[in-house]
Amino acid sequence: MTTAAQKFAQRNRNTIFVEDGALLSVDEFPGDQFIMRIRSPKCAAAAKPGSFVHVSCDATLPMRRPLSIMRVEDDCIDVLYKIVGDGLRWLSAKRPGDSISVLGPIGQPFRPSAERPNTLLLGGGVGIPPMVFLAEFLRLNPDTWSPLAIFGSELPFPFELKASSIDTAWLDPNVNATMPLLESWGIPCRLVTLAGFEHCFDGYVTDLAELWLSSLPASERAKTEVFACGPTPMLKAVAALAAKYDLPCQVSLEEFMACAVGGCAGCAVKINTPDGPAMKRVCVDGPVFRASDVVWQ
Repeated sequence: MTTAAQKFAQRNRNTIFVEDGALLSVDEFPGDQFIMRIRSPKCAAAAKPGSFVHVSCDATLPMRRPLSIMRVEDDCIDVLYKIVGDGLRWLSAKRPGDSISVLGPIGQPFRPSAERPNTLLLGGGVGIPPMVFLAEFLRLNPDTWSPLAIFGSELPFPFELKASSIDTAWLDPNVNATMPLLESWGIPCRLVTLAGFEHCFDGYVTDLAELWLSSLPASERAKTEVFACGPTPMLKAVAALAAKYDLPCQVSLEEFMACAVGGCAGCAVKINTPDGPAMKRVCVDGPVFRASDVVWQ
């Protein structure tokens, strides 16, 4: 009889790799935030929007840490993280030229539907990276998708804010702070915060998202799909917003992980399935789930 573990191994054979990645650059931002570029050719070649990596922070620390992939460029991956605990603090001390053990890419990706070209991307804090990766994927098919990104943070954003020149007629023109990278891709992006950052929307990502959704005619809302990553309270609010407007929504869950490859089941969450509620592992059954399937606590 084939066990669940054997089925998992067969499904993921030759899709998850262990590499000694070369750290190429480290950029530090206020709020103990870091963006690292790591040369990891096998991982970069197989990664999809929503994938994450499990990295070794230090040779003396046996447990790895999961980090979302923000970009893939050539044979490199970019990851953004905020220091939480000793592991990520040790990782932040690494310098270009150091080696970092990378396990990945891991997880089920976002799956945008061509029947829903209006893609709303919502990212909160360290949930921003998967939305950037998804935005980059969508921009490669401009005739199929028209993304709008809304990012929120109470810490200073891990990039220099720029005034957008992309029109958003549904929004006060003074709310024009954007992420320069998405601006360069021609993707409208607006930033929200409760910290009072200049030219950012004052509120939550769901507040600005609802402002946009309410401005759309019913025919355009019928072509809209929502994608989100961030802290659980934010994702729960996003799920409620999507349900209010009867929109499909995919969320990338954040959860503590030990092995990250499905063996320990320490990251399991309750998900509604056709056969009833079941515990699913965020690492390999997710991290992306349909928001309507998640049993929100």
